[in-house]
Amino acid sequence: MIPRYSPKDMTAIWTDEAKFQRWLQLEIAAVEARMEAGIVPPPALDTIRKKAAFNVEEILEIEKETKHDVIAFLTNVASYVGPDSRWIHEGLTSSDVVDTCLAMQMRDAGAILVKDIEQLVAVLARRAVEFKYTVEMGRTHGIHAEPTTFGLKLLLWHEEMKRNLLRMKRAVETISVGKISGAVGTYQHLSPDIEAAVCRKLGLEPSSISTQILQRDRHAEFATTMAIVASSIEKFSVELRHLQRTEVREAEEYFSKGQKGSSAMPHKRNPITFERLTGLARVVRSNSLAAMENVALWHERDISHSSVERIIMPDSTTALCYMLRTFSESLETLLVYPERMEENFNSSYGLTTSQTLLLALTAKGLTREDAYRLVQRNAMESWATKTHLRELVLKDEELLQHISAEEIAGLFSFDTILGKLKNSVDVIFKRNGLD
Repeated sequence: MIPRYSPKDMTAIWTDEAKFQRWLQLEIAAVEARMEAGIVPPPALDTIRKKAAFNVEEILEIEKETKHDVIAFLTNVASYVGPDSRWIHEGLTSSDVVDTCLAMQMRDAGAILVKDIEQLVAVLARRAVEFKYTVEMGRTHGIHAEPTTFGLKLLLWHEEMKRNLLRMKRAVETISVGKISGAVGTYQHLSPDIEAAVCRKLGLEPSSISTQILQRDRHAEFATTMAIVASSIEKFSVELRHLQRTEVREAEEYFSKGQKGSSAMPHKRNPITFERLTGLARVVRSNSLAAMENVALWHERDISHSSVERIIMPDSTTALCYMLRTFSESLETLLVYPERMEENFNSSYGLTTSQTLLLALTAKGLTREDAYRLVQRNAMESWATKTHLRELVLKDEELLQHISAEEIAGLFSFDTILGKLKNSVDVIFKRNGLD
């Protein structure tokens, strides 16, 4: 991932230095486990612990000749350890190191993502409560429908991110698995007990069965979980971009002092952050497709997945980390305009009370078809003439044969509408634990 979208604590997991450090940690853990099993002499382990080291530049230089990164790493480590390096990597295959290390990196990256999701959940909870009763026009197909509140919108996102939190925790658990089972997963040169001991030292569970590699459905689950989380952030961002449109302007991305919106038009205040998050979601989703294509490999393994994962795992975890933190910060500073929400609510001539009127008429004994015809007739005239629906209804003699003018006035009363809405909001908030 390019530095522009790269939180340092996340990118630190994916550096060559961090990767080789985990490789060395694993190799030493394997020597320790074999010493504990009576295979490696204790003095050799002491030497390895004291002397084992590596140099990234030297490894990369050796790899130019070997064309094999694990061999280059082992060659470099051996140059520091000396003769006792013969005990390092004994009985292991390259994927024992590479796959188990990748699991450690994904686990550690996933732990950061879990914390970031928890932070966003907390921000959504605070702002949902803040705007619990802030009336906003609900829209379906982009058209005014019935009233809702901005707090309900945020509560909806809060619950979605809670589900994403559970998904991410499950995905981290799924990927927190190692394997030290050899060339085709049959423990020809090391026992399952050694594998279990090594994984325990690394904070991983041993895979119950593997080939030369851990199966890539695990990685696909992790990648697709990240894609779902990114898609949620995109969903929220797209909504806020719509709300910032000039014609709507119910909410607005914070515009800092000195910020410029356009090189040509000084008046512009654009939702650039939410647009950026929309774009990054496409990257994370695309990477998840590559992860699913990695599931089907030849026989006990091939290496077609390796080049893909060197790109998609660092990039997706880094991009999603950036997205979560950026959206949390943007939501914290989001400018919300309740007065504009009220203006927009009042701009559709009372048409959003159409269903309330429809139900009132059916309660009077009209068939749904007849009631719908009476209300729709007036609603279409309201649109065409920009006349409040209440005024037209009160002049409709056929409709007034079934309902009184006083009852109609009550149906269109904002206090009545708001009272029903508040009752519903209270129930929904309580049901979701934010009462």
